[in-house]
Amino acid sequence: MTDLPHDDDRIARLEIRLTEQESVIDDLNAAITAQWAVIDRLSRQLARLQEQVEESAFRVASGAPEPPPPHY
Repeated sequence: MTDLPHDDDRIARLEIRLTEQESVIDDLNAAITAQWAVIDRLSRQLARLQEQVEESAFRVASGAPEPPPPHY
């Protein structure tokens, strides 16, 4: 029965460690979620840019006149 205070301390330390780990996991999850949003946005932007490059290459290859810039 003399081990009870030691066990109580050990349990308290484990509970504190678990709480800290849960906090770290929540922080990491938030970081990953934010990074995924950026990756998704960049992927969509890259796809749009690839389409623009392909359209420009097609216009050049077909000899079609390039439309005037928007400031004309």
